Amino acid sequence: MDTFEAIRTRYSCRIFMKRPIEPETRQNLKRYLQAVNTGPLGTPLRFELLAAGQNAAAELRGLGTYGFIRNPAGFIVGAAQAAPRPLEDYGYCMEQIILETTRLGLNTCWLGGTFTQSSFAARVHKMPEEIIPAVTATGYAAPDSRARDFIRRRARADRRLPWEKLFFSETFDHPLTREQAGALALALEMVRLAPSASNKQPWRILRQSGLWHFYLERTPNYGQGSLLFTVLRLADLQRLDIGIAMCHLELSARELEYRGEWIEADPGLPLPNERMQYIVTWQQKT
Repeated sequence: MDTFEAIRTRYSCRIFMKRPIEPETRQNLKRYLQAVNTGPLGTPLRFELLAAGQNAAAELRGLGTYGFIRNPAGFIVGAAQAAPRPLEDYGYCMEQIILETTRLGLNTCWLGGTFTQSSFAARVHKMPEEIIPAVTATGYAAPDSRARDFIRRRARADRRLPWEKLFFSETFDHPLTREQAGALALALEMVRLAPSASNKQPWRILRQSGLWHFYLERTPNYGQGSLLFTVLRLADLQRLDIGIAMCHLELSARELEYRGEWIEADPGLPLPNERMQYIVTWQQKT
């Protein structure tokens, strides 16, 4: 299964079968997790696969809709050390893991929150300087799990913003067309299909020659500082979303035999609104 198929196959599964992960699959996943130890922006990370404990359901109920996760076989839990961009790196690497988990025949669901003081933190022996901004439930999807998921329907999870709202050329006054994107149009389409918290899709990408600038456009009354996120003590999930988008672009570009590197190169352009901020740039190598 290549990157494109994994992206198209993955969906947020909330209803799992009561079935443990096959031993060979578990070992392959654990081996993969051990190799993911640094984010693309330099944050030291570590990830573990935990069996679903007896207290998992009760703990997830404290995070609102996550209490509707049923029968996960396990959880992928990571920890990020203090760094300039820990959430973006965590989002990138967790999504990379999720795509590999999909290739292994498992289903997953992102669970964003504040797990720093949770039983998950205790089970991975979290250090004082580490944070756990999200975990991933995994297992085998129950029959018709996608059709039965009313949370997914409520979030309109299969709907995506159009190209002209997400991708731009030179300035934010000029949407990027598929023709202008050229060979990387498919990689951008994989970004468009990326998952995000409540399907808000807060990433914006602006191309200037071989530079692909990533911006975060925060959703009004949602995310950091909002009442919902304050009450539920959620992490800044829209920064995790940027990391997910970064992952989809770079892994898809590699599949198309393009390489690049992540740099800080804010072009200092006028921004469409005060909710938008520059994050990072992917520099395409020639």
